[in-house]
Amino acid sequence: MKFPTKPNLSCDLEIVSQILEPLFYYDVFSYPLTIHEIYEFSCHTSMGETPISQLEETLRELVEKEYLYEISQFYLLTNAPKWVQTRKENNKRASKYINRAHKMTRLMTYFPYVRGVFISGSLSKNVMPLDGDIDYFIVTKPKRLWVARTFLILFKKVFLFNSKKHFCVNYFVDETLLEIEEKNRFTATEVATVLPVYGTQTYQDFWAANQWLKNYYPNVVPRNIEQMLPEKQAWVQFLIEGVLNTRLGDWLDTFFMKRTLKRWDVKFEDMATEDFKIALKSRRNVSKHHPRLFQQKVIQAFEKRVSAFEEKHQVQLDIKASSL
Repeated sequence: MKFPTKPNLSCDLEIVSQILEPLFYYDVFSYPLTIHEIYEFSCHTSMGETPISQLEETLRELVEKEYLYEISQFYLLTNAPKWVQTRKENNKRASKYINRAHKMTRLMTYFPYVRGVFISGSLSKNVMPLDGDIDYFIVTKPKRLWVARTFLILFKKVFLFNSKKHFCVNYFVDETLLEIEEKNRFTATEVATVLPVYGTQTYQDFWAANQWLKNYYPNVVPRNIEQMLPEKQAWVQFLIEGVLNTRLGDWLDTFFMKRTLKRWDVKFEDMATEDFKIALKSRRNVSKHHPRLFQQKVIQAFEKRVSAFEEKHQVQLDIKASSL
């Protein structure tokens, strides 16, 4: 079913909501979208069959009816010109940080058992706020995730003085767990937008393992892999892995995991058990450190915006219908 060029809004409010879902989501971040971003991240399944000119006409209709606003070719649910200016500034700043992320990734390829490095978080969406940092999603060799993680964390603490600005390594999986276990709009957005920097085959396997994201974003496609760093094992990595591909490596990996989990149990003892399992997931093949429960907060804010939009405009439509 293709969405109508000029929707009968009293009948097609659900279709309108599907078209605008990217705006609901990014409104949480005060982030306006271009027509191409709406086109790609709409959950409307026929969007891929629809010319972008038709979407543009539909959006124009919605702007005229004050369902949304258009400012400097950006669309948003809130009439906030400042958001557009902020987005432009953050996009411009992001290009500089992408270069820094590539340099840092090149350094990470020297660390043992690192098999894939992807940029996640705001920078993967070409955004870098003044107070932002560079988030990395790391894929490691199986049964050595905690060894790889510990080496990287020690590097950050010792040589970067524990600064997260350019080196926030908060999510690790190994090659046996490329499918993200939590399946919701937040994780679908992160999977769809993650920016691969190192590990071409690893990224392709990661994308193939997470096709469930099509339930949320049926129109997205994999990111461009042409700019990824070349893969060549450094001699430092080769030597360290040669020493640790032994029982010593098995013992260290288990030891580092248990030691980290014990510390987190103490540090976050007030966190609810279910929240802890999601925000601080810790097993041999996964390590996640998201103690601010950002995922849950974003999903709740998104759902609130969708409900408010549908309630507001359905009430308006009902009023118009009763006056006929």
